[in-house]
Amino acid sequence: MRHLPAPQGPELRDIHLPPAPPWWPPAPGWWLLAALGVVLLGAGVWSLLRARKWRQRRARILAEVDALATRHTADAQALAAGLHQLLRRVARTQDPAAARLSGEAWREALARVPVDAPTLQRLLTLEQAMYRPGPYDTHAMLGAVRRWLHGALAAQGRRWRRA
Repeated sequence: MRHLPAPQGPELRDIHLPPAPPWWPPAPGWWLLAALGVVLLGAGVWSLLRARKWRQRRARILAEVDALATRHTADAQALAAGLHQLLRRVARTQDPAAARLSGEAWREALARVPVDAPTLQRLLTLEQAMYRPGPYDTHAMLGAVRRWLHGALAAQGRRWRRA
């Protein structure tokens, strides 16, 4: 075997790789991804808090029916007045003029919530039960009020989710 002569000139080093890129600062794409994550997290938290607030409001309104029923167990006239007042307050969230409506206009305001005809008819008798003392089926009336409130609050919940 023959030996080749050593090349003349400077001694060269082997190919070397550049240093690894640093982990900080991240590339602009990672910054955009992080910003998008923060925005989505914030929107999720906001949505959860809003839904929680809505559920609490709904529970308070429905609990008020039970509170009226226990507070006025012996006085049907006062129970009718309290239930009527509660219906007006909830109806006012859909129509600000609902607090002043009477007769056919009040019936139309109540009919905006999808409930069956017997429930609607029972709710219309609340006004008479407030001013004319006389017995009426308080359990059926409480059920009708709850059904109407469930429908009204469900409609409001749909509006809140769209907003």
